[in-house]
Amino acid sequence: MENEAQRTASDGAGRWTAARINAVGDLLTSRPVSLHAASVLRIGYGLLYLLFLLREFPHRDEIWGPGSPWTPALARQLFAQTGWTSFLTLSDSPAYFELCYALALVTSVLFMLGWRTRVVSVLFAAVVTSFHARAVFMTDGGDNLILLMSLYLVLTACGRRWSLDARRKRLKALRAGNTPEPPRSLFGGQLRDARTSLVAVVHNCGMFLIAAQVCFLYGAAGLYKVQGPSWSSGTALHYVLNLELFRPWPVLSHFVDEHTLVVAVVGYMTVLLQVAFPFVLFGRLKYPVLAMLLGMHIGIAALMGLPLFSGAMIVADAVFLPDRFYTLVPHLCRRAMRRTGSRRPVPGRAAGSGTVPAQGGPGVLGSTSRVTLPAGRKVTTLATEPASPQVPPKNS
Repeated sequence: MENEAQRTASDGAGRWTAARINAVGDLLTSRPVSLHAASVLRIGYGLLYLLFLLREFPHRDEIWGPGSPWTPALARQLFAQTGWTSFLTLSDSPAYFELCYALALVTSVLFMLGWRTRVVSVLFAAVVTSFHARAVFMTDGGDNLILLMSLYLVLTACGRRWSLDARRKRLKALRAGNTPEPPRSLFGGQLRDARTSLVAVVHNCGMFLIAAQVCFLYGAAGLYKVQGPSWSSGTALHYVLNLELFRPWPVLSHFVDEHTLVVAVVGYMTVLLQVAFPFVLFGRLKYPVLAMLLGMHIGIAALMGLPLFSGAMIVADAVFLPDRFYTLVPHLCRRAMRRTGSRRPVPGRAAGSGTVPAQGGPGVLGSTSRVTLPAGRKVTTLATEPASPQVPPKNS
């Protein structure tokens, strides 16, 4: 009897495990997940890199061009040792460099807008890789993260939502009457189904790589901080706020540094959030954690002068928000705007006893409006159409 119960329990556990494996397999192969999050990553990193290139436009020649102290010849020697490559070193001509810089700006704009995303995503990754490799000693954590994300986004279908590609596909479907084109043959249908499944698998693997990269980044940073005595004593942020290289506004840094208790609490909370981040992703606790991380990155951008790094991390955190969040937020914004608009007073209507409330739909024949006048005056009913002539009663 006991052996039979154990056998039944093991069979139930095996069926449950098989069902979960099949569910995960169907999720990976049936449809792409987190399409809205992938679009947010595309828009965010395209915009960030565009702003980065525009910010460094006056200094482009000193950083990446032929006038850089790190000359193209030195860069090619480093590439021979590290295996990196960059199309910026193919020529030492200033005209060629200006052409490449213009190409990088245009590529960033097209990638952000989602125009021919499959091809443009590869060009964007090549642009980011080339510019990063050309000035590898002048980059920071934000550049490194954008480099990794640009490579991962090549695998994703990040142009399915909020893009020019999605708009073109929607208009094409409207012109075709929303009827999918039937396959010309059985082999054609099988080939299309295989392509759909392959795109879904590659996209889901790319989104998993992005999420794993962010978790690894937060976890490694938190564990590294735990080992440091300054973080365990709560004095790490005090030293950070007094570094000359990371004080864009010394007055603001000095003001924050005066509140020692707040600085210590924020330091401990930073370590706790980074260490606990990978363990709160599968529950509702991730939403307040993401909100606190957003505040932390805004503080880093303002106090340490690292807007590119903070922006890259904020965009990366968006991968953990579900699609229903991105579809709900615009709905709530429109609802709030309608509610705010309905509370505004109508121009030309005065408040008080002389108001004229609407008594019918505008433009409807026979609708009347009642005018309320002050006390002691007669009440008059206005009609929007002339009254019909009265028929005198017949004599009995």
